[in-house]
Amino acid sequence: MSGAVVLFLLFNAIPRVLDLPWAVAVIADFGFPKYLVSWLGLALLTCTTLYVIPRTAILGAILLTGYLGGAAATNVRMEDPWFLLPVFVGVMVWGGLYLRNDRLRVLLPLQPGQEATYERKLYRE
Repeated sequence: MSGAVVLFLLFNAIPRVLDLPWAVAVIADFGFPKYLVSWLGLALLTCTTLYVIPRTAILGAILLTGYLGGAAATNVRMEDPWFLLPVFVGVMVWGGLYLRNDRLRVLLPLQPGQEATYERKLYRE
């Protein structure tokens, strides 16, 4: 799940960092100045990189949540019917992190009593 999210985010970030014409046009259609396109791409690339590194994955997920929340708000403001796409990607960001991070599963267990199992596992490592 995390791999699919990372590929999707890289597909969005890299064209913006490279100032590709179609990426600039998409951002300009949403009312942003053209000079911000590469900065938005760099911000997304930085957040995605933090998400990929296990030690900074939670920070990356938090920053990606903010970035994607801004994308959803912009889509709502522009009355774009695809406003739920960034919300869905944000859910996948946290779902992927939940599946790959034992400590997050200890903090947010899905079933009652599950935290004891995870705590024993963490203390054995």
